[in-house]
Amino acid sequence: MKDTTAGSAVPDRKHAAAAAFQFLSRFPVKTQLDFVPTLLRESVVYYPLVGAAIGLSVWLAAALGGVLLPALPAAVLILIIWVWLTGGLHLDGWMDTADGLLSYRSREQMLEIMKDSRVGAMGVIACVLLLMMKAALIADIIARGNWMYGALLILPMIWSRWFMVYAMSAWPNARGNEGLAVLFKGLGERKEVERSRNTAIRLTLVSGVVTFVAVWLFKPDTRIADAMVSGFGSLPWWLYPIAAVIVLPVACYFIGKFVAAQISSRLGGLTGDTYGAINELLEAALLTVLILLQGLFWL
Repeated sequence: MKDTTAGSAVPDRKHAAAAAFQFLSRFPVKTQLDFVPTLLRESVVYYPLVGAAIGLSVWLAAALGGVLLPALPAAVLILIIWVWLTGGLHLDGWMDTADGLLSYRSREQMLEIMKDSRVGAMGVIACVLLLMMKAALIADIIARGNWMYGALLILPMIWSRWFMVYAMSAWPNARGNEGLAVLFKGLGERKEVERSRNTAIRLTLVSGVVTFVAVWLFKPDTRIADAMVSGFGSLPWWLYPIAAVIVLPVACYFIGKFVAAQISSRLGGLTGDTYGAINELLEAALLTVLILLQGLFWL
């Protein structure tokens, strides 16, 4: 059989999807692959799907953990599962990026610092603060007691990974022809980005439908809707999942674009580390958006 992962041949969907799961997660995908640039570029279409699988796992863990444990211990345990599922790949990029950018040195020195496998003080501080923020956000969702609404936890993982694909296409590689980012150079004139966006949209709609059905079946007491926004009357419970499905992609695009532009202005482009850092930041930011929406609709 012809090896679809070698040379310039276009990989089939099975290999491309397997590559995405192997590269971005610890899900048990046993297919033997050669991570050549062609395969890596084709695999980006499935990044949102990997995010959906991670998000689904995190949601199920949150649902179970919220029943068995108090909110904060459950949130920490869920966060451990979350980090394990990603292999700490993006978290490593977050720490390296923090070490580089927060050194406030020249562009060349920042890039050298980011290449160092050792983690500095700024990376440790940034990692601790990020994990604390994520744990607090998850704990808040659990503490509200409406864990079915936590199905929307899937959405940040989908859209943060879509933006990674967009960032690979929209900004240059800061290291020129070096580093991990160069393997994704080209991205088929953004065709993969468009396909990844369409995949993200479909997965978002599916996540929204699943959430809507879950909320419908397990709808909690919504009397608080009558007490909120007194001048405008009550807001129906079903507006929350619909609002989240609409607002999160928009928030992801504008937050991600602002952050990527700021990083690129300092480094002269993006790197593999910054892709991971942007993903981590967007996950936390979009979880915050969900909390703000939940506070507005508070069901």
